[in-house]
Amino acid sequence: MDQSISFLAEEGTAKLIEFSPLRATDVKLPSGAVFVIANSCVEMNKAATSHFNIRVMECRLAAKLLAKHKNLQWDKVLQLEEVQTKLGVSLEEMLLITEDALHPEPYSPEEVCRCLGVSLLELQTQILSPNTQDVLIFKLYQRAKHVYSEAARVLQFKKICEEAPDNMVQLLGELMNQSHESCRDMYECSCPELDQLVDICRTFGAQGSRLTGAGWGGCTVSLVPADKLPSFLANVQEAYYQSGDRRLAPEKQSLFATKPGGGALVFLEA
Repeated sequence: MDQSISFLAEEGTAKLIEFSPLRATDVKLPSGAVFVIANSCVEMNKAATSHFNIRVMECRLAAKLLAKHKNLQWDKVLQLEEVQTKLGVSLEEMLLITEDALHPEPYSPEEVCRCLGVSLLELQTQILSPNTQDVLIFKLYQRAKHVYSEAARVLQFKKICEEAPDNMVQLLGELMNQSHESCRDMYECSCPELDQLVDICRTFGAQGSRLTGAGWGGCTVSLVPADKLPSFLANVQEAYYQSGDRRLAPEKQSLFATKPGGGALVFLEA
């Protein structure tokens, strides 16, 4: 995703990036609002933690259980998107199937084995990655719900931008808020500092605010009415960045408004 938009971006428009096949669709953003980036000043060493690997495996296991539930060849399925494609149904229908096929309580490795009809040894050696073989619980329902609902929100965001209703900024903000809540509660990739920063941004005028990127630290993105931007920046700066180690954060690098710009270019000598 990041690599694609780095090359495909065009000034003045957002892009919907799709991968099957790879294509980019222009999405015109509202003119009366700006997107503001705020750095939580928290970083996670992604290479030294298991969060990312576990989430990938939980999504893979959820996809396999959903495929088995719908009598598909589950052993070849690796991604949740594959289940939707093979069934030829909408994201909304996949959410209903998830409700029917998976339970909210965490799955143990033994229960996953029973659902798939494999032994624990087969699960560990043929399905799980080496760094997830010792995981004791898998939250399959929550991860699948997040993935399908987040994908649906992306399409809804594009639809709202295309239709441009009078309350467009409010509707887009609500989708961003729903996204953060799902990242926090269903995918569990937020952190206390991100949650605090999102709350502060909403308090001081953001119509919507959410974490962006992989999570567990990093930045938030907020949708702010253009006429509230100066007061928003000042209030967030005071409320979040004027305490503790955050005082050392470079102001212009930690909190700033942004807009769509052009992607990478190749300069050729004449």
